Amino acid sequence: MSRSQYDALKLENQLCFPLYAAAREVVKQYRPYLDALDLTYTQYITLMVLWEQKELTVKALGERLFLDSGTMTPVLKSLEAKGYVTRKRSEADERSVRVLLTERGKALQESAVEIPPKVADCVGLEPGEALLLYELLYKILNRTQ
Repeated sequence: MSRSQYDALKLENQLCFPLYAAAREVVKQYRPYLDALDLTYTQYITLMVLWEQKELTVKALGERLFLDSGTMTPVLKSLEAKGYVTRKRSEADERSVRVLLTERGKALQESAVEIPPKVADCVGLEPGEALLLYELLYKILNRTQ
């Protein structure tokens, strides 16, 4: 095999690596703000969806966040223990569990409203660059689902 056949195995030629590393770095920027609210990043994005929707099934929430039920269950358990959400079995279908935002969970939105602009400042992209990156990332997500 020629040397060029191994070029695909070089880290610098991987699209996945800068995506992975950049995602970790961006999530790291959230840490001080989320620590102040006693939230993990996954708990935070779960709450973001619930601040929009108020109530969703566990399945729909997982689909929206690209997370499986094995990841969602401990996140929801923790949010429930903190008093931010409640989980209830659907009366129409007992296999389905609904997640509802509590008043305490709604109130937390006021404390979190300043987080996105603070993190955006840390990332350092121009608005047009951020929009392009957003569109490209969702293009990847939508093609892989």
